[in-house]
Amino acid sequence: MDDAEVASRFASGDADSVRVVYQTYGRLVFSIAYKVLGDTGLAEDATQQTFVQAWRGASTYDPSRPLGAWIGTIAKRVAIDVYRREKRHRHLDDIDTAETPNLITLPPSVDQMEDVAEVRRALDELPPAERDLLRMQHFDELSHAEIAQQLEIPLGTVKSRTFRAHRRLAGLLAHLRTEPEGGRDV
Repeated sequence: MDDAEVASRFASGDADSVRVVYQTYGRLVFSIAYKVLGDTGLAEDATQQTFVQAWRGASTYDPSRPLGAWIGTIAKRVAIDVYRREKRHRHLDDIDTAETPNLITLPPSVDQMEDVAEVRRALDELPPAERDLLRMQHFDELSHAEIAQQLEIPLGTVKSRTFRAHRRLAGLLAHLRTEPEGGRDV
């Protein structure tokens, strides 16, 4: 698929396009998140949140505009939100150690935490081999060739397995795109 076709299919909600979008922009999103956050774990969470938000908002994306710029903007906003949440928690931790009673702390960004939990649950539902492939590709930032070398399997096998894994993951997260505009039903 060329970039215009991927963008169009992604905007229309085609689950197959998600794999290509992850492959194409996963490293960019992680890099943006890492640059803002300076922490691998937080950058991984921000990367997951970015793709969940992009998937949810795909119907609002204009496929005539560059997909990378749109996803990059989402990544930057998510990373800033994560940074603010972490900064608030560090500040609250400092207050907690000062033994100041009568302070009530509220949970940070429930929607974001739910999004991360959804992606993690979906990843956990994947067969272990597929889950490991996705983690190697997106979190360890390994190329297909590097994964093939590390796992000592043919490159074509890595490509077909990651394709299936992305497709299955998109299917597991498809419900995120169909939620009502006002938020989650409880």
